[in-house]
Amino acid sequence: MENKLRSVSIIIPTYNRAKLIGITLESCINQSYPKNLYEIIVADNNSTDNTRQIVEEWKEKSSVKIRYLFEPRQGAHIARNEAAKISESEILYFTDDDMIPDQDALKNIVTVFDMNYNVAVAGGKVLPKWEFDPPDWLLKYFNNGSLSLIDKSEKLIIASYDIGIYSCHQAILKNILFKCGGFNPDIVKEELIGDGETGLNMKIFKAGYDFAYVGDSVSYHMIPGARMTQKYFNKRFGNQGNSDSFTMFTKKGKSKKHYVKLILFSHIPSMFSNYFNSVLKRLSGKDLWRIRRANFHYYIHRIKSDLKLATNNKWRAYVSKYNYMND
Repeated sequence: MENKLRSVSIIIPTYNRAKLIGITLESCINQSYPKNLYEIIVADNNSTDNTRQIVEEWKEKSSVKIRYLFEPRQGAHIARNEAAKISESEILYFTDDDMIPDQDALKNIVTVFDMNYNVAVAGGKVLPKWEFDPPDWLLKYFNNGSLSLIDKSEKLIIASYDIGIYSCHQAILKNILFKCGGFNPDIVKEELIGDGETGLNMKIFKAGYDFAYVGDSVSYHMIPGARMTQKYFNKRFGNQGNSDSFTMFTKKGKSKKHYVKLILFSHIPSMFSNYFNSVLKRLSGKDLWRIRRANFHYYIHRIKSDLKLATNNKWRAYVSKYNYMND
């Protein structure tokens, strides 16, 4: 006897990506999943371009129900969590406004929830769709999670720990999302202030649920030339420093004195080490300088974020929260 297909809401948070959102919407509309069993919710996170116009145009010609939600409070996690509130589906599939899910991506990812009753979160392959051929150094050092890419060799993984799932290609049981307090703080405009889906997945793991990787569920990440530069990776690693600071506090708490010691005896030495190493590698013509320079920016931001945790009680209280559904 076949399992009854479940209802799904595809949730797309977006901010000033009018030039791309139509491509993402078209790929979501063309899913092989039964059209009457899924909807698309576009959560416009205070865009100032013509995003709404583009979405309205697609609503008129779509064979799948599209709902537009305007969320003026800045923050990708707010957009995701608010969209989840208006969904009436059993499963929430989160993607981004620069993604192109394969035609069978939705069908393949949701099947795992019927294979194992304890799976609460599922992800799949995220492959690059380059605007043009990337430089060799990028493929050597950054063709990975730095661009939210995942390409595991296994066809199916079910694990009792976070196996590395990104919110650009992530399905979650709706009731578990609410039970575990929603997405943690994420990108505000272009700055990553918290640990987003990483924090959410930590809460889901602590609640005793399993994670799945479905290799047959594939989505493509559109990567423009602007993301193939050293400047971009410096910024990306800096954002990761902010995120890791947030994660460490939610995991271990730690006293203010601990953060001061960490900054003085770990982060600052690592910052200088990576900077001078990047200079030496560059002078010697070795492309390893690129990863060292990115790490330098990581530690600059990690220092700032940990210092904030050591000195700002209001921020410590915010990071300590469990439920971000009502931010």
